Amino acid sequence: MEKQIFRGFTPQTFQFLRDLEENNNKEWFDANKHIYESELLNPLKALFGALTPVMYAIDPQFEMRPHRAISRIYRDVRFSKDKSPYKTFMWMSFQRPVSREEWKDYPGFFLDLREKSYTLGLGLFQPKKKVMDNLRDAIIYEAGEFQEVTQKTVLDRGYTVNGDLYKRPIANDLPEYFQPWIQRKGIWVEKTGPISEELYSANFADSIIEDFTALEWLYNFMKEATDL
Repeated sequence: MEKQIFRGFTPQTFQFLRDLEENNNKEWFDANKHIYESELLNPLKALFGALTPVMYAIDPQFEMRPHRAISRIYRDVRFSKDKSPYKTFMWMSFQRPVSREEWKDYPGFFLDLREKSYTLGLGLFQPKKKVMDNLRDAIIYEAGEFQEVTQKTVLDRGYTVNGDLYKRPIANDLPEYFQPWIQRKGIWVEKTGPISEELYSANFADSIIEDFTALEWLYNFMKEATDL
């Protein structure tokens, strides 16, 4: 099969997502599936392929099969009150291939694509308490380097720190800079941007590569601190 080259998304990509929001049913989707494939799914696969060499260099154990790393647009409605058959967004992730439960304790990169915005990020999304305890201890132990590097490679690049906070703050002697990092049950950094001309160019892949490369230090810190 000929390798797909990422040339950017198109306005039709996001028009499809807007139309799907208004026509979330099988009849409409089947009639427009060719648009889904040509304007959304295939460009996502091509983008994944463009990112793969750099992400392999960050961690050769990442899942590199597109059908495993790119989300399906079909929703599992078996246990949901919302019976809409399709998602109105898609995402890709770079994470080690582990079981459905184990993945929660492993850091991973992601790109989330929606009709009006995209989000880039990295983090631990539902880790065990022990994982966060280990990460917290590592931050305290290496506080100086952690602040210096994360300020430059995370916060200065427009990322914010996110995750559910503990109801009762954890007592510590660290300065305010560290509190958003250590007071959470799970933690991830993310940056959201609007849908613009940037996404209609092959240069969008280069922009993601630049960001994910900058986040490599934090990825390794999370991975090593949690004994993965």
